[in-house]
Parts: sequence; structure tokens; C-alpha cells
Amino acid sequence: MCDTDHNEPVSRPQFSRRQAIGLGAAAAAAATVVPGLTGRQAAYAAAEVSPDNYEAPTGLALDSNAKDTALGVIDRNADSITGLSDTIWEYAEPSLAEWNSSIAEADFLRRNGFRIQWAVGGLPTTFVATFSNGTGSPVIGFSGEYDALPGVSQKKGSTEHDPLVYEDDPYSPNYGYGHGCGHSALGAAAAGAAVAVASALRRHRLDGTVKFFGSTAEEQLVGKSFDVMKGVYDGCDVFVDWHPGRNTSTGFGSNNALKAMAFNYSGTHGHGGSPLGNKNAQNAVRALTMLTDMLREHHVAPAGRIHHAIRHSAEAPNVHAAMAGAWYFVREATPERVSILADKVTDCARAAGLAMRMEVHERTVANIWNMLPNKRGAELVHDNMVQIGAPEFTEEDQAYGKGLQAAAGIAENGFSTGVADLRPPDETFLGGGSTDVSDISWIIPTLSLGTPVSPSGTANHSWLTTGSTVSHAGHVALLAAARYLAAVAVDLFTQPALVTEIKEEHAARTANVSWASLLPADFQPPAVAPPDWFLKRTGQTWPNGQITWPPERIVGHTKWESIGPPIPPGNVQPYE
Repeated sequence: MCDTDHNEPVSRPQFSRRQAIGLGAAAAAAATVVPGLTGRQAAYAAAEVSPDNYEAPTGLALDSNAKDTALGVIDRNADSITGLSDTIWEYAEPSLAEWNSSIAEADFLRRNGFRIQWAVGGLPTTFVATFSNGTGSPVIGFSGEYDALPGVSQKKGSTEHDPLVYEDDPYSPNYGYGHGCGHSALGAAAAGAAVAVASALRRHRLDGTVKFFGSTAEEQLVGKSFDVMKGVYDGCDVFVDWHPGRNTSTGFGSNNALKAMAFNYSGTHGHGGSPLGNKNAQNAVRALTMLTDMLREHHVAPAGRIHHAIRHSAEAPNVHAAMAGAWYFVREATPERVSILADKVTDCARAAGLAMRMEVHERTVANIWNMLPNKRGAELVHDNMVQIGAPEFTEEDQAYGKGLQAAAGIAENGFSTGVADLRPPDETFLGGGSTDVSDISWIIPTLSLGTPVSPSGTANHSWLTTGSTVSHAGHVALLAAARYLAAVAVDLFTQPALVTEIKEEHAARTANVSWASLLPADFQPPAVAPPDWFLKRTGQTWPNGQITWPPERIVGHTKWESIGPPIPPGNVQPYE
């Protein structure tokens, strides 16, 4: 999923999964891209600076009547913006099935003058909301996500783990879905900022277009990358993004590229009490995970990651599984390195199938680049953060944050205060998380930021973030993010030279990189069939002609195993 490890920064700022993690290329102050570099090297060879002598510039964020208007709209509509987040938090819908959440976000934008287009690339819960004024140029994009995570449900207001949804099963209980990555806040803050900027364009008769991209399945790292391949984001000049984190920061570092693969094994059904000849598919999955665990000692560099989820295995000890599978994420610093490591994982999957004498069904379900940063864009974001100021938490907010930290067994210092210094990324890249926003960053200059929706030291993809996202403190951080996003966008609309500079840096970084989507042209995303009420509400039909439906069924044809001819009596061959 998008799971960057959100540890607190020591010597560098972080901004959630869009964070600056450090670079694997020299931070030379080069003016042009050196020919012949790999994608990652070329990304960082342009206009970089040394961490030792860098000082963030000021004067990029300018006061203007339009900015005052946008910030005022956010202040006056704070309850509506946080209410949208809370509504989506309550829905807590999984990736690819965010039926109510996507409609709530689209309706909020429609009520505020945006035109809505559903499923432009084909995925049902994606949409593009557009507001245009005057000549319509430049075009600034905002990002909305709204998918929740499995197993991180949490009741509102509690500082102890107390799942809101407990799925009772006497053999294997589980917790329900929850917004443990804060996507309810992410989409609401971005929508609030988009509405505020549109109001400023309208009132001050500024030229420009605001586009809001509602995106599905970020946690599965497929929604945006698929839409990028389909051309949905084409035409944007700058893309402004944020993600809930644990401090107020931005940066111009990168993250890991990623490939996600699903391996499913076809065994045979059988009785646990009569195992001879049966082929329990669960055993192939166990063999696969053992082999990939062994890769780590000699085949995984510090920037690399291999992790998996067993999505389906045996349902009962006395029924051998005819189908079992695992879902793998393979991360590395570049697509080239991901490809090498992913091939080794695939070899492990095939070896497990060979050893267990079963069919293995392979499928790539996501494949994304590392993030392409933009230094000038980060400097603009940071200057706005400093001018507007950090989120202001109450004593009650800090007490709540310390309560969560106590439950986690970490330092009880509450929510982060202040704006983190803007610093160049470290020269040594040690890996991290991934996001499908990365694919956008290679075709559109992308600016990113984060605010402390959860207290210092806690982790995203946990019940701690689920609870904090819907707290008063989470609302404070959400509204701060909306203000930063809006202020940055207004500067882009009112300062054409900034847009030009940001785009020129992007062009320099990509000048010698032949970028293309890592998804094959015939890639079919892991879509979910929409319910009829959703199709009616959004004016869609299904199948929609863009996604192959129904998907190909995986039906195994594995045979029961022979254990050889009968053993003669006494195991003595007859004498002739």
C-alpha cells in the first residue's frame, strides 16, 4: 500500500508518504541534466544543492487580495470541510469500492460550482471536478483520496485500542476498516482548498482552471497510475498534493518505486484426515513466503523492501485448500532495481509451485515509479507555511495526543508544533514508502506537503491514526493543510513566473529520461463491480467499455498426486 514509515525526522523534514527521504545521487548544484543517467540520477542532477550550505529562500509567497479571499473561504467553511472528512471517516470504505465516499466528495465540489466527470479513465469511483475562469490558463490540479484500510478500525475519542467495528469469528476475529492513513482528511482538505481557490478566481477575475482529481485505491497503488496511463491528468501545469503526517513540513526528496504482484496456487481439495495425494495450496504459499524471506540476507539492499499479505488460505483444518494466494509489494529506489528484485520474487513463486507440483497464476496489480521532486515548488510551499504559521493545538489536543502516545509506548510529547526547516535530502537513500502520486510527478510538476494529523512518533496504517484523524487535533491539522494548499495555488495563479520556473525545473530533470508508464498497455486494474444505486447516482453504466468485464476466472486444473503403485505384501517382490 502507500505505507511510508512515518517516523519523526532527525535531520531532514518529512511529509508523510510524500516525504523527503534522502537521495542516492550526489547533491551537486548542476545547471543541466547530465546525458546518459538513469531515471533516478537524472531526476536529481538538476539544480540540486549541498545540505551543508542550503538556506530556504523567502519572498516567494506573496500577500494578495486573492489569497486573502481563499483563506477567508476556508475559515468560513471550516465546519463543512471537517464535516466532509468526518462523513468519509464514518463510511470507511475499502480501495476500489469507495461508493459513498467518492459521491460525498464530488457532491461537495458540485455544490460549489465544479463540473463533475465520472470514471474518465474507467475506474468507477474516480472523478474529475473542474472549475474554469477567463482564459482557463494555467491549470492547477488537486488530489483527493478516500480509501480506508483493513483492520485499523477505532472508536472516536478513545486513547486505547477500541475497534469501532469488530468482526466476530470464533476462530479468527478481525477489526473493520478505518482511515488509518488519514485519507478522509486528505480528500476533504484538498476539496476545501480547491473550492477556496475557485472562489478567489471568480471574485478577482483571475484566469485559470482548478482541477480536482478524485482518486480510487491509493492504498493499492493503482488508481492514479492507471489514470496517468489513460491520459486523465494531461493538460495540468502544476499538481499540488498533501498527506496527513506528524509534522508541518515539505521537501524535495523522493521515495521508492514499487511493483505489486499477486500469486495464486491451484491445488486440490482434500480431507485433512486423509492427506495422501492431496495438494493443499496453503503449502505452496508457505513455501513462497519462506523463500522470499531467505532473499533478504543477500539480495535486498538497504533501500529495498519485500512484504506480503496472505489474502486467502485454508478456511478449515480438515478441508485442504484448492486455491490459496499471496499479494506481494516489492520496493526499491528505481524501477530498474525494482524489476530485478521482483524477478527474484517471481522465481520464488514459481519454485514454490514446482516444488508443490501445483499451477501458479501470476498477475501484476501495480507498478509505479519513484517520486520526481521539484525544489522550487517545495520552496514555495515552505514559504507559505512559514507565513501562515503552524497549526495551533489546544491543551486538550495535546493531552489527547499524549494519551495515544502512552498507548503506543512511545515518548509522550503530543502533537508537533512549528514548521520544520526546509532542508535538501540526504545524500544516502535508505528506502521508504511509495505512492501512485509518483507517476503524476513525472508528467506534471508535483508539490507536496504534510501536517500533523496524528501525534509525533505514531504510525500511519494504525488505529492511532484512525482515531486521531477524526479528533479535534486532526481537524486543526486538516484545516492548516487546506490553507497551505490554497495559498500555494493562489501564488501559482497570480505569479506566472513561478509556474514557468517550476515547469522549467521539471523539464530539466526529465530531459534525458524516457518516461513511460510501467503498466502494460493492456493492463486491467483490479476493478470492483459497482452497485446499481451508485451507477444511478453517478450516471454511469457497467460494464463501461473501458474495463474488461467480467475478469478472467482462475480455475485450477491440478491433478491429485499419485504416490506410486501398491506396495506388495510384506514389501517382498514375488520370486519367479
